[in-house]
Amino acid sequence: MRILNLKSVIFIGIFVLGTQFSAFSQSGQVNIQQNEILPQLLELKSQMTKDGKLGDRYKIQLYYGDNNAASEVIKEYRSKYSAWPSEIKYETPNYKVWIGNFRNRREADKVLLEIKDDFPAAFIPKPQRG
Repeated sequence: MRILNLKSVIFIGIFVLGTQFSAFSQSGQVNIQQNEILPQLLELKSQMTKDGKLGDRYKIQLYYGDNNAASEVIKEYRSKYSAWPSEIKYETPNYKVWIGNFRNRREADKVLLEIKDDFPAAFIPKPQRG
């Protein structure tokens, strides 16, 4: 029993001395060098995130088909609603009418319930990386 205590005391002593020496050896000065364009890039990234051009965003799709019908759908949408931005996207060979730029699925679901009576085919597609 006494040998076990002596080993423990020696181990603790070595441990304490080791930490004392490492504490003294880590003093010094740190120089950070960064590229001068880095603050501009961070500002651009934050602006793109605010504008919804970066990251996962939810949109509601009102229509998928030819250009003439897409134009009619977006005109009808804009005449009834103006709270959410709308756009026509072209994906070969069809056009899509998208509205909104929602941060989460809950916001998109709430708007979808509001417009579902006027646009029964509307749905929320899986968000794509921006």
